[in-house]
Amino acid sequence: MTGTLKRRQVLQGGAVLLTTVLGGAAPAHARKPKTAIEETTMDTNYTPTGKGIVTGKGVGDFDFLKGNWHIRHKRLKDRSKDVWHDFESSATVHRVLDGMGSVEELRKADGSYMGMGVRVWLPEKEKWADHWTSAGNGVVNAPQLGNFIDGEGVFISEQEVDGINWQYRGVWDQITSESCRWHQSASKDGGNSWEWNWWMEWTRQS
Repeated sequence: MTGTLKRRQVLQGGAVLLTTVLGGAAPAHARKPKTAIEETTMDTNYTPTGKGIVTGKGVGDFDFLKGNWHIRHKRLKDRSKDVWHDFESSATVHRVLDGMGSVEELRKADGSYMGMGVRVWLPEKEKWADHWTSAGNGVVNAPQLGNFIDGEGVFISEQEVDGINWQYRGVWDQITSESCRWHQSASKDGGNSWEWNWWMEWTRQS
């Protein structure tokens, strides 16, 4: 099976969710962002390129993120469908466990901490677990699970909110030695449609 076909299965596969217990199947298809996103100044068109510097072999996949970064955010405000918040932050990312892990310290523009991302390779599942811990409450969230194919990483989690089973998809793409992009979308219909809610454009500082 070619890398292109594998990527298509990840990005456009059935709506069966990756689960923490079973490792799961691939997420459903991506959908072009709505007009409200297209009109923003950030490059928000999600077009997999099939190119990248990440091997997709597991250990070492997040080595590209090691170092210091400037980040430009565009995040959908809570309980809003078309009001976006633009802000900036910085991050320092550490390679740990000889490439089996990656720890990110994310800071606000004033230098105070937003939180910490911890990514760990799970060899028995052949997937990465991407955890987030907010500096506001210290809670370690359940991970998004996923992996890299053709240099692009797709990670899925789910959460029930007000009786609705939401799926969240985080994607790392446009990865080079000096920049990368992360964006997140959500689905409440089993992955048949997705709405973008957060974009982060990373630029290396050192």
